[in-house]
Parts: sequence; C-alpha cells; structure tokens
Amino acid sequence: MSPPGATILVVDDEPAVLETVRDGLAAHGYQVLTAGGGAEALQVAQAHQGEIALALVDVVMPGMGGPEVVQSLHASRPDLKVLFMSGFSTEVVVVHGLDTGAPLLVKPFSLDTLGRKVREILEYRRSPFARPPQPPR
Repeated sequence: MSPPGATILVVDDEPAVLETVRDGLAAHGYQVLTAGGGAEALQVAQAHQGEIALALVDVVMPGMGGPEVVQSLHASRPDLKVLFMSGFSTEVVVVHGLDTGAPLLVKPFSLDTLGRKVREILEYRRSPFARPPQPPR
C-alpha cells in the first residue's frame, strides 16, 4: 500500500510528540496507530489485522529502545519499513543501538519535513538505506 491511506505505527514515549506526529500524519492522509513505548508497540502491531507500511520509532525510550522494538516488529512483519526519530545526536543514538546510515529524522522537525520523509521511504519498493544483497560465499 502506498500513500495516501497507508498505515503507520508511531512509537514515542513523549505524549506531546506522539500526538503531534499522529495529527501531522493524519493530515497527510495516513492511517495512524500509536504506542507510548516498545511493549505497547508490539501489542498494537499484533492486534492490527491489516498491513502496517511503516514504523516511525523513537530511538531512545525507557525499557525497550527503538532498535530493539524494530527487531521484534520485523520478526512478524519482515517487510515493515522503518524511520527512526530522535532528539539526540547521532553519537548518542548509535550508542543506543541504531546502525549508522539507518533512516533518522532529527527532532524537532516540521510537519512538512515529516510528511516528505515518510513519503520518500514509503515510495521506495526497497528501503534506500538497505544494504545491497551480498554474493553467496
């Protein structure tokens, strides 16, 4: 499914960020599922019967951090596209398990930037940040 109407799972432990991102994505025509943390994100994804096109996940959260959440989500939804977000520096998010080169939206961001970045990721058949397939050894 491609925009508009794609379902996006937003995961952030800050209620104000969660609400603002939800409202901004809805204004761009997306269906939005929200979760206030990692464990809730896994429950929401499991309960949702349809496709989830993208997970927009905060990197640094109490308990289960963003990279761990995504790893768990990929176990049941291997084609799920991901966009991380963080208000911390690149050095800090790498310490929290984010691969360098992973798609990252730095907070604060405008709703226009949010919409553009989400659209870019959803429009690629394969993530532009994915590593190329390795030849067999």
